[in-house]
Amino acid sequence: MRVSKFAKVASVALAFGLFASTPAHAVDLQGSGASFPALLIEACKAPFASATDHSFTYASSGSGTGQANSDKAIGDFWMSDGPYTASTKRASLIHVPLVAAPIAILHNLPSKAPLQLSASTVAGIFSGKITRWNDPAIVADNNRSVTNVVYRKDKNGNLVKNAKGDPIVLRTTTKKSFYTLPNQKISVVYRSDSSGTTENFTAYLSKSAPAVWTKAKNKVFKDSFPGNINDMSNLGRVVGASSSNGVSQLAGKTPYSITYAEVNYATANKLKIANLINPAGSSVAPDSLGVSAFLASASQDANGWLTYDYDTKEKGAYPLGIVSYMLADTKYPDKSKAAAVKEFATFILSPKCSQQAGEELGFSVIDGELLKKSLSQVAKIG
Repeated sequence: MRVSKFAKVASVALAFGLFASTPAHAVDLQGSGASFPALLIEACKAPFASATDHSFTYASSGSGTGQANSDKAIGDFWMSDGPYTASTKRASLIHVPLVAAPIAILHNLPSKAPLQLSASTVAGIFSGKITRWNDPAIVADNNRSVTNVVYRKDKNGNLVKNAKGDPIVLRTTTKKSFYTLPNQKISVVYRSDSSGTTENFTAYLSKSAPAVWTKAKNKVFKDSFPGNINDMSNLGRVVGASSSNGVSQLAGKTPYSITYAEVNYATANKLKIANLINPAGSSVAPDSLGVSAFLASASQDANGWLTYDYDTKEKGAYPLGIVSYMLADTKYPDKSKAAAVKEFATFILSPKCSQQAGEELGFSVIDGELLKKSLSQVAKIG
């Protein structure tokens, strides 16, 4: 079925004229930007080379660096976890929704019981208002009735959607959760660098818990922090580290800590993954199905940018699912580079990458109407 699924995507790609003929010589592409999609991009490096004879290198340095490099045309493609709207953006650049995945809340608690947190509680923890693990808000989140959702899936494990594009729910279950929380100080680890992950994380906090997280989203965590991050009560307890790898490593070495990063950083750093309590009251894990259910409620404009519906009442939606965009040019001076970038984007979106390599790493498949919109953006590369 994987072959037939790929053939289906290929037929869509052909409809948009995306598979250009193989160039007379292989092309070596240079990419840079967001660390969020880096593991998937690297995992698909060898399969892409095998399928196309092209190669690429990708410097995972953060969305801010990718955006700056795109301004100066340093390299051939750039990744950004948020829409790039600066006045310095070149007019010929477009956004391609290329990689989907959840931002996970990772923690270093000793208990193996699954932790679950509401948006207001997450905002309280990361704003410094909730400082101990046995705070009443965390206790209430973890000692309650919990709704879990089971969706209909196809043979490839993807969501089956109705005519409106909504995921089809097979059943819901309800059970009581119990969690004994320790009387320990919470150590908060945040991204200190300019980061699309931080921009999406703070957007979730400001939209989902505005009474607690009172400042607007920002790529720099300190600039979105609703208070004085250097207050005496935060010093040594709320600390920063650069990159997803950096925050995860620091949290892994710090008992009773919490941070935000991609799911795949949890295992390597012996961290646990929290569920989020969504607006429908369901406790949802940061997995492919939850992200797909959340993205199904997003809207997309002519630029390719997505607007997420943080208030969606979709029962199984994981409300911290995001898309990482590829910034690509519609006017490459070297047309062989343009053709290779187009092939690269099409390959990353295909099941050969997004499903066969991505799902094991915690990424989600872009499919349905969003896939069609992504491929229509790819078609503009030239």
